[in-house]
Amino acid sequence: MTGKANTILNGASVGIPPRHIDFSFPDSMQKYFYAGNATATTFFAMLSGFFPPGERYFMDSVRPFRSRITNKQLRAAISGFMGQEAIHGREHDRLNALLAEKGFDMATPDRTVRIGLRVLKMLPPSTRLAATTFMEHFTALLAEQLLEDESFQGLADPEMIKIWQWHALEELEHKSVAYDVYEVIGNSHGERIAAAAASLVVLLPMLGITWAWMLAKDRQLGNIGDNVKGLSMLFGKNGFVTGILPRVPEFIGKRFHPENHDTRALESAWRKRLFAEGGALHDVYQNRVA
Repeated sequence: MTGKANTILNGASVGIPPRHIDFSFPDSMQKYFYAGNATATTFFAMLSGFFPPGERYFMDSVRPFRSRITNKQLRAAISGFMGQEAIHGREHDRLNALLAEKGFDMATPDRTVRIGLRVLKMLPPSTRLAATTFMEHFTALLAEQLLEDESFQGLADPEMIKIWQWHALEELEHKSVAYDVYEVIGNSHGERIAAAAASLVVLLPMLGITWAWMLAKDRQLGNIGDNVKGLSMLFGKNGFVTGILPRVPEFIGKRFHPENHDTRALESAWRKRLFAEGGALHDVYQNRVA
């Protein structure tokens, strides 16, 4: 017997397909892949170092509540979320190995974020999940900025930018999954505020210290011209990070939901740019049926 009632849903069928992409980076790629600037490039190298442990923390936060989800659509979305996050971690591990070969100290961000996440793992399970929803909100803001900021795209190495565009698209595709799980187990406004505060208190200082340490190891901390230019590109009036900061507090609104900010048109446009015939990743998308 067939029919909608017996249809087995998976991540792809609910718009969250785990895509296996064969990324390759030419040996000729310059070390400072963002605008030739050490300060800004190191910021993105640091984020890449944070991603694999972070993705695992997100999955581990959702996993304890998976059995409590009865809605088939959400169960399928969780599967897609888990698959995408697992592949993100794997591909950034590969990227981080390349960045280490280029001379970046990639051991420090990995070690530092693990310490921070170990602290956050001491929170109760529901608060860990709330912290994940906050960090997913932040990464979705970064993803949207990356896909919309044409000046950023123009300054980045054309091959390196592809892994970030793929990651950004998938962050938007699954941006609501952890939050929807949190709503099922009992969305507490107070707990969300506490989880966001804990995440910022633990991780923000580590971000700043790690970034400075990586620059120092690379003998670029104190390269005033480079440092000023890089900080301006990231945190200046029209900086990459500056653009998302006003939207971070949206998370603590009582009626917050990731889907309140509709990015479906942006996602659709980038799926075409990356995966349609002639798209930037069309020829290296390995599991198109999945």
